[in-house]
Amino acid sequence: MMDTALQHRTATEPTTAPAPWGRVRRSRHVADRALKIICTLFTILGAFFLGWILLMLIVEGIGGLSPAVFTETTPGPGSQGGGIANAIVGSLILTVLGIVVATPVGVLAGTYLAEYGKSSKLAEVIRFVNDILLAAPSILIGLFVYMLMVQPMGGYSGWAGGVALAIIAVPVIVRTTEDMLRLVPGSLREAGAALGAPMSTVIIKISWKAARAGMVTGVLLATARIAGETAPLLFTALNNNFWFNPNLMGGVANLPVMIYQFALSPYENWRELAWAGALIITMSILALSIVARLLLRKDKVR
Repeated sequence: MMDTALQHRTATEPTTAPAPWGRVRRSRHVADRALKIICTLFTILGAFFLGWILLMLIVEGIGGLSPAVFTETTPGPGSQGGGIANAIVGSLILTVLGIVVATPVGVLAGTYLAEYGKSSKLAEVIRFVNDILLAAPSILIGLFVYMLMVQPMGGYSGWAGGVALAIIAVPVIVRTTEDMLRLVPGSLREAGAALGAPMSTVIIKISWKAARAGMVTGVLLATARIAGETAPLLFTALNNNFWFNPNLMGGVANLPVMIYQFALSPYENWRELAWAGALIITMSILALSIVARLLLRKDKVR
C-alpha cells in the first residue's frame, strides 16, 4: 500500500526541467560579456602605450650607446663626447649598499611576523607601518634622510643615499619574507620540534631553507624597486661628473639623477647619454624582474 501511494505521488508531482542560463540570467550574461569587452579594450590600450614607451626607449637609447658610454665619465656642460661609466658604478654602489642594509632588517622582521609575532598586537602594528612605508612617496623618505644624515654630516654622501634606498627596500623584503615563510607547511616545523631542535634552529635549518627561493626573489624585487629611484637621491647622494670618493662623502654620480639632469639640458650629447642611461637601467630592472619570476616559479614547482 505504501509503495503504491509513493508511486502515485511521484507520478502526480510536476517535473520541470532547468531552464537554459541564457533565458533565466540574460541580463547577467550581457553584463558579463560587456565587462569582459571593456577590460580587454583597456588592457590592449595599456599594453599599447607601454609598448610605445619601450619602443621609443629602445630606438633612442640604442642611438646613444657606444663604447665610450661604458668607459668615460660624464662630460661637462658644452663639451662633446663622454660617457656614463662613473654614474653606472655609482648606481651599483648605492644599490648594493641599500640592499646590504635592507636585507638583514627585512628578513629578520619578516621572520618575526611569520614565526614569532603572527597575530599579536605588535605584529599587527608592524604590518600596518610596513604597509604605510610601501605606499609612502620616495621623496618623503629622501627628505627624512636629508634631515637625519645630510644636515648633521654637513653635506651629501653615498652613505645617506644608501640608507634612503634601504628604507625603500625594507618593506618589500619584509612583506615577501613573511608571505614565503607562511607558505611553509607547519608539519615541517613540527617535525623539527619533535627531534628536539629549538625554534631558532627550526627557522634557520627548515623554514628559511624551504622558503629560500621566495626570499631571494623578494630581495631581487627590492633591488629592482630601488635601482631606478631618483627623488631620494636628489636629497642624499645628489650627483657629480667625476668618480666617487673612497669614503663616499660628497656627491656620488648615479644613473637616475644623471638621467633627470641630462634629459632637461640643452646639450644634444647630454640628452643622448640620458637616453642611453635610461635604456641601461630599464634593461637591468627587466633582467632582475625576469630572474625573480624564474626563481619564484621554480619554488612553486618544488
